[in-house]
Amino acid sequence: MIVPIVEGLAEVESVPLLLRRILADGQLEHIQVARPFRVKRNQIVREGELERAMEQAIRDREHARCGLVLMDSDDDCAAGLGRSLLNRATQVTALPVAVILAVRELEAWFLGAKESLRGIRGIRGDATVPADPENIRGAKERLTRNMETGRRYLDVDDQPAFAQSIDISATRLQCPSFDKFIRDFHRLIHASRAL
Repeated sequence: MIVPIVEGLAEVESVPLLLRRILADGQLEHIQVARPFRVKRNQIVREGELERAMEQAIRDREHARCGLVLMDSDDDCAAGLGRSLLNRATQVTALPVAVILAVRELEAWFLGAKESLRGIRGIRGDATVPADPENIRGAKERLTRNMETGRRYLDVDDQPAFAQSIDISATRLQCPSFDKFIRDFHRLIHASRAL
């Protein structure tokens, strides 16, 4: 069982959908995904909080085989913060762990997959992928600008539908942090199966 740790309410619903899609693509549907353990970003970056969350999340799920931390990098360096969080997480569990940071915001991944989201949750039929979606600050607002008149992006409502619908291959090409997420997730699954 994969135990995700996420930062937002929307991710509690959307991350399992996305992980199950990736597992299905790899014919690994038998691997279970636990309901994510939520920790706010301002807490998870504080010393001791990720460690506490990791211990509790794994302890509460008796069939845990690995842990996955997924959060936004915001204005932090994704690589540096990711390494730091991974070092901290591995201090408290012997299970395989991956830490993935979406550059800036997870919604940048949806910008990178925008053409595959046309017609879903109000995304206009002429929406196109912007150049370098991960460098856009305000990806949520940019998604709103690509929606039909009268609609605006609401992460709790829209994120699960987008996670269920994005073109994974296209998103990997447009968003390096999403590509890293897929690679790290596959390594995590491989490591957990070796236990």
